[in-house]
Amino acid sequence: MTTLTPAALLTQLRWRYAVKTFDSGRKIPAETWKALEETLVLSPSSYGLQPWQFLVVEDAAVRAKLRPASWGQSQVTDASHYVVFASKVRIEEADLDRFVARTAEVRGVPAEALAPLRKMMLGDLVLGPRSKVIADWAARQTYIALGNFMTAAAAVGIDTCPMEGIDPPKYDEILGLAGSGHQTVVACAAGFRSAADKYAAAPKVRYAIEDVVRRV
Repeated sequence: MTTLTPAALLTQLRWRYAVKTFDSGRKIPAETWKALEETLVLSPSSYGLQPWQFLVVEDAAVRAKLRPASWGQSQVTDASHYVVFASKVRIEEADLDRFVARTAEVRGVPAEALAPLRKMMLGDLVLGPRSKVIADWAARQTYIALGNFMTAAAAVGIDTCPMEGIDPPKYDEILGLAGSGHQTVVACAAGFRSAADKYAAAPKVRYAIEDVVRRV
C-alpha cells in the first residue's frame, strides 16, 4: 500500500490554508473530485451512523443565490466545487433500522445479530439524555467529515476553504432542506488558489507544539 511519508504529509498540511481567492478558470479533474467525494463517504462517525448529507452545488445559479447568504464571499461562486455539509435534525428509530439493514447487507450478517448494537444506539441517541441535544451531536459528527475532506484535499494538492460565515436557515431555504430532516451546518469551497491571493504566501500562524500538545 502506497502511503505519504511523514515529511510529505506535513509538507501538504503546511501548504494548505483557507483560500480567500480561487482561480475561477481552473476545475478539479473529474477523477480527483470523484476520489474526494468518496472521502466524504468514508468519513468516520460515532457508531458509524453517518448522520449527514453532503450537497455538491453544481448549478451556477444556485451558487449565485448562496453567495449573498455567505456574506458575499467570492469562494462560493469562484471555487471549482462547493460542498454544503448538512446534518440530521433528529435521530429516530427508522434511522437506526436503516443503518442496521445496511450493515447487515454490507457485512453479510443477519440483522438480528445486530440487535445489541441497535439497542445501544436506541438507548443513547433516541431515548437517552443525548436525544435532547441530538442536533448538536449530529453537527459535531459532520465537522469530522469536513476535517477529513480538507485533509484529503490537501494530500492531493487541492485547495479548500471552510465556510462558517454563512446563513444556515437561508441555505436551507435555497437548497430545499426545510422539512427534509437535515439542516445546513457548514460549507467548504474546493479548487485552486488564485495567483492574486496574497494569503497564499502569508506564514501560517500556529502556537508552538509544546503549548498545545500535552503528554500526560
